[in-house]
Amino acid sequence: MSENIEPKIVADDVVVTMEYTLTVEGEVVDSSEDNDPIEFLQGYGAIIPGLEKEIYGMAVGESKSVNVNPAEGYGEFDSEAIVDMQKSEFPEDIPMKEGVELQMIDEDGEELVAVIVEVGDKTVKLDFNHPLAGKELHFDVKITGLRTPTEEELEHGHVHFEDEEFDEEFDIDEDEDEDENGGNNHHH
Repeated sequence: MSENIEPKIVADDVVVTMEYTLTVEGEVVDSSEDNDPIEFLQGYGAIIPGLEKEIYGMAVGESKSVNVNPAEGYGEFDSEAIVDMQKSEFPEDIPMKEGVELQMIDEDGEELVAVIVEVGDKTVKLDFNHPLAGKELHFDVKITGLRTPTEEELEHGHVHFEDEEFDEEFDIDEDEDEDENGGNNHHH
């Protein structure tokens, strides 16, 4: 495959730029209108499975509405993800109120978000479900760009941005020609 032929449709190993609006129960919960369109490597689970599989074959400029059921979205609501914790385990500066969101790190260093659903005398009930678990997701998407990934992106399985935050964590760059600010700023 020659380097300069840009992909025409969404397929595995294609970098897709996509505008999207996510509506849940009639309310817009997320939209690229507020931010830039998202850019991701198709086929690597960068976006939720139900959406990823629906955009195969779409061309630049094409729009689509996709409904994603919970199993292919953020998962079914899991009652086991509701956990009681002792109040004494919390730092004192956390407000013990229903609806407060807490960001926590689990044993594997994964970031989790929990919402306080109930505050008792000694314990606090936390819900670790994704806020959109168990909900049907309605996406309106528009493909705004397709490109061939770089070899490095393919190797790592994700798109590299100018200000790549997780580069430092995951990737040890063999070649040191890039500085921290994500680019060749020092060639001026």
